[in-house]
Amino acid sequence: MKRKYLVFLQDWLESRNRHPLVIRGARQTGKTWLVRYFAKQQNKRLIELNLEKEPQFATFFKSNDPKQILLNLGAYLGEVVEPKKCLLFLDEIQAIPELLAKLRWFAEDLPELPVIAAGSLLEFVLEKHTFSMPVGRIGYMHMEPFSFEEFLVASNQEGLLDYLKAFEWNKEIPEALHNRLMSLVKEYVVIGGMPAAVETWIIDRSLPKVSQVHRNLITTYRDDFAKYSGRIDKERLDEILLAVPKFLGEKFIYSKVNPDVKSVVAKQALDLLCKARVCHRVTSAHANGIPLGAELDKKFFKSIFLDVGLCSAALGLTLDQITAVNEIALVNSGGVAEQIVGQFLRTINASYIEPELYYWLREGKNSAEIDYIIQQGSRIVPIEVKAGSTGSLKSLHLFMGLKKLSLAVRINSDFPSKTEVQVKDQNGDDVRYTLVSIPFYLVGQISRLI
Repeated sequence: MKRKYLVFLQDWLESRNRHPLVIRGARQTGKTWLVRYFAKQQNKRLIELNLEKEPQFATFFKSNDPKQILLNLGAYLGEVVEPKKCLLFLDEIQAIPELLAKLRWFAEDLPELPVIAAGSLLEFVLEKHTFSMPVGRIGYMHMEPFSFEEFLVASNQEGLLDYLKAFEWNKEIPEALHNRLMSLVKEYVVIGGMPAAVETWIIDRSLPKVSQVHRNLITTYRDDFAKYSGRIDKERLDEILLAVPKFLGEKFIYSKVNPDVKSVVAKQALDLLCKARVCHRVTSAHANGIPLGAELDKKFFKSIFLDVGLCSAALGLTLDQITAVNEIALVNSGGVAEQIVGQFLRTINASYIEPELYYWLREGKNSAEIDYIIQQGSRIVPIEVKAGSTGSLKSLHLFMGLKKLSLAVRINSDFPSKTEVQVKDQNGDDVRYTLVSIPFYLVGQISRLI
């Protein structure tokens, strides 16, 4: 199952100024598989050290001399390690985090050896490390579950992906193709993008087997709670983990999860799950200018889950329920639709950029909300998500009038279209802007299309 990250790794390998690469992402998103596949693809001898399973491997790195380290590894492997023919992979590096500091010596003294490190709980290490990080001597790649476009490739639908990549506004999508693509989006809602679930679905086409994979994955994340070592009660983490799918699309209020638990404790639980990348915050931004992250109101936020398939499992959705209706989601007030779009938006930027999600909220008498706000170059673009093909745009009209912007995006189940909007705001002033409507299956092409 090909991943888009292989292109990133290819560029990294061929870069003249290549530094050791650290892959960051949640557990079970395919980091280890990706490195193994890439090494095979590039005909590199993979030297894989799993530091969680075999922590004694850390003793190979006592020296700061990479050549001595390779001698140690060669002696252990019973072979001569040739840097240009090998790829050194330090898996689960969060188990021995001080090895991150050693990466600088490979960058400076042995640049001909490609080095990749990966870990599932790296955010905990990077937040409170006591060693000196090799700033400027390592690079990062942020890995997410399968995007919808990767799901198409895994489903042997590369022809459909080529069609999406070639779509232009002067073309009309035939109804048969639109219906086929929307059917695959609905399939993605239930299967999701976790590699194990996608693989199981492609091979077996069995929903019970996919459901078993989802349950096993959720169990894996809950088992990881023990690794948060005394940071917080496991029961609180469980509450938040199960609450996020229930409150998709809503402002996250800790007291709704458990009114008997102090907000500071619930906040800490969510913070930990976000650091583990099991959940993601969608933070309120004022959207007065760029960068969006420079002007936030962190008191207000929504949350999405790592993967829509895991959400669907938690919400009890089945593929039969989804394909029996014309809309993507009839549950959770369209929250599942917001989950899908948020998950897709986390994959549209270059892999070296850490994904961040923002929305806009106005509280008070004339309250309003924009589901997502993205930055495209020097432009701010609001995104409204509608589970079906229609829906009110009252908040969007208000936002566009306040911010004096010229382009907005609506994501829904309808055909792609462009509309010139002209309405009156609450003061009777004209509000004019271009509304670009994009179906869910084109979110991966949003940067190009706007």
